[in-house]
Amino acid sequence: MAFLRHPLVIGVLSIIGLVLISGWYLDDEPEFQQLNQSTDAERTVVGSATTEMLIKTAETLLEKRGGYMSNDIMPPMVMMDNVPNWEFGVLQQIRDLVKAMRNDYSRSQTQSLADPDLEIAEPKFNVDSDAWMFPSAEGEYKEGIKALRKYELRLRDPNQQNAQFYARADNLGEWLGLVEKRLGSLSQRLSQARPQVRVNTDLAGDARAQQSTSAADEVLAKTSWFDIDDNFYEARGTAWALIHYLRAAEIDFRPVLEDKNAVPTLRQIIRELESTQQDVDSPMILNGSGMGMFANHSLVMSSYIGRANSAIADLRRLLADG
Repeated sequence: MAFLRHPLVIGVLSIIGLVLISGWYLDDEPEFQQLNQSTDAERTVVGSATTEMLIKTAETLLEKRGGYMSNDIMPPMVMMDNVPNWEFGVLQQIRDLVKAMRNDYSRSQTQSLADPDLEIAEPKFNVDSDAWMFPSAEGEYKEGIKALRKYELRLRDPNQQNAQFYARADNLGEWLGLVEKRLGSLSQRLSQARPQVRVNTDLAGDARAQQSTSAADEVLAKTSWFDIDDNFYEARGTAWALIHYLRAAEIDFRPVLEDKNAVPTLRQIIRELESTQQDVDSPMILNGSGMGMFANHSLVMSSYIGRANSAIADLRRLLADG
């Protein structure tokens, strides 16, 4: 074992140890963000809670421990995938909310002009999450945050009447429709951690419906073993962001929600999503059978996501029907 005392071997082992320790330290999910303490006058500005929380989550994406990792090319970040997938889940929700703010929340009708700052923000957040240079993802996202801050300042300024946030039931329903699709896709991918034979329901509900290419009546649904933990952490990031935005929606849309008697449904959605944020005691994401001896973390996560998604569908019906 004398070779272990060789300076080169000691140096290599020290570097490996440092990389592993650094990776363990950086493999961390940030705490929940809180709204700033504001005066009653500031808090009554419709849309201020949603805009502020959107900015805070975007800043957290860039400023958390280790910074933004999805486009890093140096170790240990380049060897890590849990946090980058968590980041992608958060980023997807940021993109959807900015899109809803640009297309719906800030416009009174379909013929209304889009807000100029939100027009800048949306494409900035849609830059490839892996972009390293020319442009870098972080640089573009920071520009998007700056545009959101300008919109927020105009929103809070009583002398600025061209910055608006319309807290209407139909606008909230449009954003929840985007959320419902995201969660539905995530729930499917998570549940496919174990192979499943499923009946093809692509054209169900419409006798005259057609599709481009024919498909079998039954399909085998299976998530690649390499994607199981990726989907799990993307779901955690998605839920983390949604908890913030739904809490803000309860503030900005309170009169609408109370009128529809929908506050309890919204709070139940938040509670289901909060369950996804429990600490993972296992050193790895397990893929045991549904009724087996070992846990299947993906199926547990899918259960929480699926229940939240079902409640979102109920909330959308409440908002639409009243």
